[in-house]
Amino acid sequence: MPELPEVETVKRGLAPVMEGRRLVRVTANRPDLRFPLPQNFAERLTGQTVLQLNRRAKFVLVHLDGGDVLIMHLGMSGRFTIDAGNGARRPGQFIHDVGGISAHDHIVFEIAGGARVTYNDPRRFGYMDLVPSAELGACKHVRDLGVEPIGNAFHADYLARKAAGRKQDLKAFLLDQRVIAGLGNIYVCEALSRAGLSPRRRAGTLADKRGRPTERCQRLVPVIRTVIAEAIASGGSSLRDYAHADGSLGYFQHTFHVYGREGEPCRSGCGSTVKRIVQGGRSTFFCSTCQR
Repeated sequence: MPELPEVETVKRGLAPVMEGRRLVRVTANRPDLRFPLPQNFAERLTGQTVLQLNRRAKFVLVHLDGGDVLIMHLGMSGRFTIDAGNGARRPGQFIHDVGGISAHDHIVFEIAGGARVTYNDPRRFGYMDLVPSAELGACKHVRDLGVEPIGNAFHADYLARKAAGRKQDLKAFLLDQRVIAGLGNIYVCEALSRAGLSPRRRAGTLADKRGRPTERCQRLVPVIRTVIAEAIASGGSSLRDYAHADGSLGYFQHTFHVYGREGEPCRSGCGSTVKRIVQGGRSTFFCSTCQR
């Protein structure tokens, strides 16, 4: 599933094509994705002008001049294709790529100036919704989300307060979207590796008896920030290629410390190999020697 950096990459790819432009025509080729589309979805979008694109956690938010916000979630297999008259391209090509078959082109945005943005989703785990702008913060999609991992509200004191007394394992705690919004499996594995913390460690060890950040917590927060920032700068660690706003392709291949490297040597040179376990139904990759 695309994580925060991938969604940010997609948002940045869509913004130059959509921001400030009118949606001349919107076509919904089916009445639902993961959930039913809002009533009169295509009709409500057609004719509106896109004011701005933002991202919140793993959602792309499209602010419209009519006062609504189009909320878009990619799910597991959702992809956008942009055709601006100079050849179709995707704002992000994923390692585990799927789709491209026109039968899965579910939503089509025709934009003033001739561009076309198509949402393709073979598994239909993605979804879209329309909410009034004034109600965005209270809507079901974002109201319970935690802080952004690269925002000012994410710091060691915050993380320690959330972790205090928690007996769950550290990885599950960091994946909780109510704690940190948008942080997913790949980046939790990578951050814990860089911080030298075991994914099986109790989350509560990030706080002392008074709820203040321990040294481990102080070490982890900047690592999470760095991992996410580096991934955004490279177009996302699970991306194969990223189409820049001008249409030129850059090639990005992130060398993971642990993710997907089961049985391979630890990059620290400790002599151990990367192990894989399953936590909460997801693969966890780590070095049992370096991560304590």
